[in-house]
This record gives sequence, C-alpha cells and structure tokens, in this order.
Amino acid sequence: MENKKTKQEAKSGKKEKKLKSTLDELGSQVEKIAVKTAESIKKVIDKALASRNTVLTIRVNDESNKKLRMLVDAGLFKSRSESAAFLIQEGIKSQEALFDKISSKLKKIDKIKEELQNIVTEEIEGVSK
Repeated sequence: MENKKTKQEAKSGKKEKKLKSTLDELGSQVEKIAVKTAESIKKVIDKALASRNTVLTIRVNDESNKKLRMLVDAGLFKSRSESAAFLIQEGIKSQEALFDKISSKLKKIDKIKEELQNIVTEEIEGVSK
C-alpha cells in the first residue's frame, strides 16, 4: 500500500513539475509579448513626439491633469506636455473623417470668399469708370 502511495506521489510530483514548467514557459512568452508591445508603443510615441515644433499654452481641468500625470508616472512620457501632445495627435487621427469634412467645407467657404472679393472688385471698378 505504501509503495502504491509513493508511485502516486511521484506521478503527482511529475504532473506538478510539468504544470510548473508549462506555466513558466507561458509566463516567459507573456513577458516577451509585453516587452514587444512596450517597444511598439515607445516607437509610436517617439514618432509622434519627433515632429513637435509648435509651442502651445493650454489649460486643462484637474481630471485631465491627473491623467497626463499618470502617463508620466508610468514612464511612458517625460512630461505632461509630451503626454498631451501624444493624446492630441492620436485624437486628431481618430477623428480623421471629421477633419476631412471640415476641410471640404472650408474649401467651399474660401471659394465663396474669393467669389465675393471678385464681385466687390468688379463693382468698384465699374463705379470708377
């Protein structure tokens, strides 16, 4: 009976070792994925921040300030300014369709302004003749 118990304990021990090995391997793979993901995020952030050349002074509410600070505290950005610049750029990207519509309407407005200027110029020239 004791021999049977020892065999069962040995089998159980082997199963535990195999399970631990599998979990260790899984943990290692998850860690590699996390590192790659962090590197990808870092590349996107660096690219977004590389083209910053205009200084803006903005005011944000306390909640936004806390969120910007969280990104700095997490080590993703060096400053709240970098955090804000990244989030603004990502917000603009996510609303590309809206900006396309706005751009289209602004072109129409510019065309109408040009037409009005031509009308006024023609009227002024007609009056002075």
